[in-house]
Formats: sequence, structure tokens, C-alpha cells
Amino acid sequence: MMEGLGVAGVLGIVEGLTEFLPVSSTGHLIVTGNILGFTGEKAACFEVFIQLGAILAVVVLYWRRFVGLLPLHRPESPHGQGFSGMRGIALLALTTFPALVAGFFAHRFIKAYLFGPMTVALAFGIGGVGIILAEKFKPEPSVDRLDGLNYGQALAVGLFQCIAMWPGMSRAACTIIGGMLTGLDRKTSTEYSFLAAVPVMFAATFYDLFKTWDKLCVSDTAFFAVGFVVSFIAAAAAVKTLIAMVQRWSLVPFAWYRILVAPLVYFGMR
Repeated sequence: MMEGLGVAGVLGIVEGLTEFLPVSSTGHLIVTGNILGFTGEKAACFEVFIQLGAILAVVVLYWRRFVGLLPLHRPESPHGQGFSGMRGIALLALTTFPALVAGFFAHRFIKAYLFGPMTVALAFGIGGVGIILAEKFKPEPSVDRLDGLNYGQALAVGLFQCIAMWPGMSRAACTIIGGMLTGLDRKTSTEYSFLAAVPVMFAATFYDLFKTWDKLCVSDTAFFAVGFVVSFIAAAAAVKTLIAMVQRWSLVPFAWYRILVAPLVYFGMR
């Protein structure tokens, strides 16, 4: 049992640290699971479940923003309603909708053909090059706070988020780049990436859990609980660290990490 809980802890750390960094949590979990020999239907369900811990970390850290989405809440903002109330909900809905549609139609294909070390390695490399190009050619930022986000930018981020359905591309990387290419500064784009993750990840997570819940039993409770708690703690630390980093540096170090890891994954997992 201790060995099993150790595996849960390791995967919880991997999920929490990578979920909101532009390196792909799904890709890292696939590779780590293969290394640890933890694969199959139960492993897939566990990897989905511990995402809830990471999502909860964002809800806790940004609870004021989520409370501000309540329709009765009307905070004062130099940008009018800003990112709050029904306008904030509409912005998140615009970002979430493309991924829900794409996920509905492509879910089986993605699960069948893209959840493997080889496809993940390719996504790592392509995503790394994409980050470098985005940092080099991004426009001058025109928005430096969440309250300045407009509907077109929210939709563009949602379209970029669809690319992240390829495991290894990274939802965080795609949404942050999407925001930066539409005029958000790096910090604002990163914060919106955190917030936009909550609805789409909740939807995807509960859908996957609904499909696989019958594979679990009571004896799995401790294993899942450890992964959930560890994921929450690691994700909270990662979110705070990334916000501090993007205010000082670009995302290029993450890009080179991805590019260097790609061949290691490809040749190591063959």
C-alpha cells in the first residue's frame, strides 16, 4: 500500500506542478505513468481525478475573481463592468465553448490515437517551437489587466485552447500564447489562462469520470485522496511561481525545456 500511495504522490506532484505551466500536464502524466508502470483504465481515471485538485487550487487562489462573477456582484472598474458579473461569465463562456464543441466531436479520436509517448514527444517539440515564435512575433500589449479583456480576445483564446486537446501541446501554453498574440500582456494572459481552465477542465474531468467511474472500488479511496491533495498543494505553488516568473522573464525557458525533453521522451519510451 505504501508503494501504491507513493505512486499517487508522485503523480499528484507531476499533475500539480505541470497543469498550469506551459509544459503539458497530460503529456508528463502519460510519460510518468509509463515509467512507473501505472497504466490502463484505472490509471486514466486517476489522472483525470487529480486534475480536480489542481482546479480547486485556482478556485481558492482566485476566489475573489470567481465571487465577482456572481450576477449580483457589481464592483467598480475603470473598464465598466470589466471581468465580473454577466460580462465575466460571457467572456469565460466564449473561451470555453470552442473546446467543448471540439472535445465532443474529437474525444474518441484523441483518446484512441494521441494518448501515447510518441505523439506526446512530437507535441512537446512543436509546442516549444511555437512558444519561441510567439514570444518573438507577438504584438505590443494593449491590455494589462483582466478587466480590459474583450470578447474577441476571449474567443481567440478559446480557439487556441482547442489545440491543447493534443496531449503534450499544453492547455496553459496554448491559452497564454493565444492571449499574448491578441494583445494581452504576459501576466494578464497567464492569469486568464488560470481562470479559463476552470470551466473547461471541470467539464472534461467530470465527463471522463462519468465514463470510467465503474472501474473504481472503495479500496482506491486512499490512493485517489493522496493524489488529489498533493495535486492541490503542488498546483497552488506552481500558480504563484509562474505569475512571479512571467512578470520578469519570457516563456522561452519553458520552450527550450520542451524541445530538450521531446527526443528524450521519443527515444526513451520506444
